[in-house]
Amino acid sequence: MAGDRPFVAPARRAHTSVAIERAPQILFIQGAGAGVHDDWDNRLVDSLRRELGDGFEVHYPRMPDEADPGYATWGVAIRREIAALDDGAIVVGHSVGGTLLVHTLGERPPERALGAIVLIAAPFVGAGGWAGEEFELPPDLGARLPPGVPVHVFHGLQDDTAPPSHADRYAAVIPQAHLHLLPGRDHQLNDDLSEVATVMQRDLATAADRALPRLPLVRPEAGVQRITGSSVDVERDRSFRDAATGEVPDAGNGDRDHRDEDRQG
Repeated sequence: MAGDRPFVAPARRAHTSVAIERAPQILFIQGAGAGVHDDWDNRLVDSLRRELGDGFEVHYPRMPDEADPGYATWGVAIRREIAALDDGAIVVGHSVGGTLLVHTLGERPPERALGAIVLIAAPFVGAGGWAGEEFELPPDLGARLPPGVPVHVFHGLQDDTAPPSHADRYAAVIPQAHLHLLPGRDHQLNDDLSEVATVMQRDLATAADRALPRLPLVRPEAGVQRITGSSVDVERDRSFRDAATGEVPDAGNGDRDHRDEDRQG
């Protein structure tokens, strides 16, 4: 009809979907003892949260019967906590919590794919360490752990609760473990988990890099400067640890235990 406005179709609205990526998850298993969750290991968790920043989600559950730990109760709780995580989470255990964590993982594969396993001042239960039949660690522990998952063992050289030699026992039964021996640090690592946070961030960055699609190699043109970076993980000579402890190096180990010894200050 004359005078009618021409029909104009409304513009179609584009439908966009935004992928929400969850923050990396950390599960921290406390050590054993009356009041440890609220009065001791909470300081370690606070340090870890400060060092990692807001981009991480740190879970710190209370273990059952903290003054009387046992595999029957803690193992069930640890499995339940891991099952509630996303794939790629990092699991951490301090002191006996670390011992029970790695024992639980070695007994049965976890329900989630893990990003890393971190033991902090964990006493070794078995030959050369503490006696304890209930959760004695097997000599083939490394083969029982999830394949391809980084394992880090942190221990202070001034630990008078679980001697640093316990860390060596872990290196013996977990050949793929990276051993981090920290001079001047006690059983609580002086309430400072800065080195632990650095290793976690590095492992997560490495895992993310592996997940990226590989682009074809492009050779630089003439006159283009190549820039190379240095690794944040510097392998230290184990002689520093031997000098600090008075132990004689074992020349037979070679690079098998991937020792990574961090010098402070």
